[in-house]
Amino acid sequence: MGKVYLVGAGPGDPELITVKGLKCIQQADVILYDRLINEELLSYAKPDAELIFCGKLPGFHAMQQETINHALVWHAKKGKTVVRLKGGDPFVFGRGGEEAEVLAKHGIEFEIVPGITSAIAAAAYAGIPVTHREFSSSVAFVTGHRRDGSRDEIKWESLAKGIDTIAIYMGIHNLPYICGQLMKYGKAPETPAAIIEWGTTTVQRTVTGTLATIAAAAVKENIQNPSMVIIGDVVRLRANIQWFEQLLASSAAAGATS
Repeated sequence: MGKVYLVGAGPGDPELITVKGLKCIQQADVILYDRLINEELLSYAKPDAELIFCGKLPGFHAMQQETINHALVWHAKKGKTVVRLKGGDPFVFGRGGEEAEVLAKHGIEFEIVPGITSAIAAAAYAGIPVTHREFSSSVAFVTGHRRDGSRDEIKWESLAKGIDTIAIYMGIHNLPYICGQLMKYGKAPETPAAIIEWGTTTVQRTVTGTLATIAAAAVKENIQNPSMVIIGDVVRLRANIQWFEQLLASSAAAGATS
């Protein structure tokens, strides 16, 4: 019997993977990887490692979740060391919990290797701390996919009234609805908001506004997934401590004059 490692690859910058995660890649016989991982990480795999793409696009899945589960079990039962390589962290909207349940059901040994999740990393690279002693003592991670009736309304009410910083994954498509729900349940329209597109990568873009204006700003700037939405007073801090985009601009300017 082999072993499976559910590995978080981090948010996009290949240097943000953990040391343990990198070692898992180097030792793997089989790597099943997602669309949003930086493929530079695959260059660390053994020359004979089998690389299997499991990416998901909006409205299209290269491999269904049930098929991924079956592949993890099948390769492990063949005695392989298997890495399931996921963007961000396996247990933060990464379906790592579902895959771990399947492995446990089949008696397959596995380990979870946490990764840096996009909400924290993309915000940090945009100069936005998700917590701050003066502005935020609570933060919530929210998926932007669901809007399913009464349970959804209770969720948005709790977020609007009880959370200082709201980090929304996969929320671009539903952003007008999300902002509308937060304002409906008491979040001030003037609450600062930011969208970070392709956070931690060399093509990172950040758009800022308010809860009332950010959806329109996303359309105007043609913001696409993958993007993180950060809502809360901590967004104000970006004006003084944004660093990564300034670094990119300085590097571009230096390259232009060399």
